[in-house]
Amino acid sequence: MDPELEAFLPFFPDAGLDDPAAAREKFAGLATAVPPPDDADLTVEDRAVPGAPGDPDVPIRIYRPRQAATRGAVVWLHGGGYVMGDVRTEHPWATRLAVASGTLLVSVGYRLAPEHPFPAALDDACAVLRWTARHAAELGVDPDRIAVGGHSAGGGLAAATTLRTRDENGPAIRFQLLNQPQLDDRQESWSQRNFTDTPWVNRGTVAASWRHYLGSAPATPYAAPARATDLSGLPPAYVATAEFCPNRDEDLDYALRLLRAGVSVEVHQWPGTFHGSQAILSADISQRQNAELGAVLRRALSG
Repeated sequence: MDPELEAFLPFFPDAGLDDPAAAREKFAGLATAVPPPDDADLTVEDRAVPGAPGDPDVPIRIYRPRQAATRGAVVWLHGGGYVMGDVRTEHPWATRLAVASGTLLVSVGYRLAPEHPFPAALDDACAVLRWTARHAAELGVDPDRIAVGGHSAGGGLAAATTLRTRDENGPAIRFQLLNQPQLDDRQESWSQRNFTDTPWVNRGTVAASWRHYLGSAPATPYAAPARATDLSGLPPAYVATAEFCPNRDEDLDYALRLLRAGVSVEVHQWPGTFHGSQAILSADISQRQNAELGAVLRRALSG
């Protein structure tokens, strides 16, 4: 493990999800302990947008760079195992990504499991994507330069959003940014089977996350994108993995399958890291990871 990260292991709590309410409280405490970067170059606005028919409105937080480097936008989906997180806990990371990329960012407060199992979160993500495309002129963005992205469970939702949008002939998606995405409920990969005591997230944590998210529903490609058999026609992707992350091997396999389906893909496997270790901002490798996410998004939505 990267020595700068290893020094923090005694202080990194377990991300157990057996008690969702307690897990959310712990997650919120960790999130608010991470200082956001200077947001003087951003305007930040909280709104609620219509959900799918019959669903409640979806809370969003919009980050507008005052001097945008791109005319694009990214619909951003937070992590938290489908159980934890909201636009408030995501604020340090959404701010950081909007500043680093110079891109308008729409952070989505999708509904959480187990109270709202699949497909609630995906319905909310797709509703916000449609809203962003319809309001592109109001937002000052090019409707042909809209990306979706996310971390962990949010990365899984981003991948599922591209699949469903393709199948339903929805809004054009220019790019998908998948950071340590959660893609496969089967947990059959080497990393899922062997990473039983990795920091923060391990096999047991991932299994609990899937139980909460799927509920009694069968696992479909829209719930677990690794189950999709046809990956053709999807937008170009950036897939990032952490070495000591249970999701690592399913993510690398998904990236290879995208390539074989004719999708342009950039892959970065970060050595010595673990799931969520980017939160340790003092580590050089975390600084490089966070900076790269911004640079990747800027490249994808510029030109």
